Amino acid sequence: MEPRAWHASLAGVIVAAAALIRDPAGRVLCVKPNYRDYWTLPGGICERDEAPHLGCAREVAEETGLVLAAGRLLTVDWQPSPPEYGPDARPTMYFLFDGGVLRGEPDIVVQEEELDGYQFAAPSSLPGLLAQPGLRRVEAGLAVLPTERTVYLPYQPA
Repeated sequence: MEPRAWHASLAGVIVAAAALIRDPAGRVLCVKPNYRDYWTLPGGICERDEAPHLGCAREVAEETGLVLAAGRLLTVDWQPSPPEYGPDARPTMYFLFDGGVLRGEPDIVVQEEELDGYQFAAPSSLPGLLAQPGLRRVEAGLAVLPTERTVYLPYQPA
């Protein structure tokens, strides 16, 4: 098979990346997209040919105004596309990076076109804010923060 045709025939995925950013009290920075019923972490879909760590930093800056380098990779997982996206929708690979601890009063400016607001949430309150797949990522990310590990989260249907 000709290389271009072979490459075009391969399955593809959407790549998304987010940052686990905390305050000195250990609370997690969450943002509220205006197009979702639940909160998420700062981050989003990477652009074509954009490395996940660079997409993470770009999305965090766009959504919050925070200019942070993505730290070490904490978690990676794969999610199938939701059925409402149709039979040809691609699955998504999610990368969660350590966004560090913000010192002092953070200068957060939310991207009003996409976000309704932000908050620092205690880990114990995250189950009421985040959707289940995101919650799994954050809980696993918090668990591996004190280690040098990265964890892969196999897909678990609801």
